[in-house]
Amino acid sequence: MAAESAGCLDGLDYVSEQAKARLKDYVALLGKWQTTHNLVSAATLDHVWSRHILDSAQLLGVVPDARRWIDMGSGAGFPGMVIAILLADRDGARVTLVESNHKKCAFLRAVARQTNAPVDVACERVESFAQGVGDRADVISARALAPFSDLLRLAEPMMSDESVLLLLKGQDFVYEEQNASKSWGYDLVLTDSITDPGGRIVAVRKLKGKG
Repeated sequence: MAAESAGCLDGLDYVSEQAKARLKDYVALLGKWQTTHNLVSAATLDHVWSRHILDSAQLLGVVPDARRWIDMGSGAGFPGMVIAILLADRDGARVTLVESNHKKCAFLRAVARQTNAPVDVACERVESFAQGVGDRADVISARALAPFSDLLRLAEPMMSDESVLLLLKGQDFVYEEQNASKSWGYDLVLTDSITDPGGRIVAVRKLKGKG
């Protein structure tokens, strides 16, 4: 596993050497746990640094001052755990990882202990977690979780006027957005992904349901 290296992060000026060291520990744990648990697609393991780590890390470049995150459907920690590791030395930073799979929650807690990442693991479905959210986060994020309209529905209870929903989406996003715009109003900004030629980072603000 991990034929690539942390060098793929060199172009991101917000990734410190300390963060790279923590991310290496994360990747090592992923490899260890993957032998007995299906955490990520086995086909992506040789490209874990670009396919998972860099793909997740690029989100912080869109909202460099954000400190409070909620990551929906975190899975093995992408993008939420990567973001938490990058924010580990930032005062006031906290990332909540929402994941309903108990084995994946156990993995996320093991990574948090190993890396001292500022995370809370909420082992429950996003719909349930959202009903109990108090203070709203700066960012709500998700990757490979659901269609755009479903993500808007899940995120809406957790968003304030100042919150941003950050999503990693592929080339089919244009069709997802056409469908979602029938039921939702929002401000939308798209940024090209640095890992996927057809991918986009989707930033949603001022989310309001129609009708």
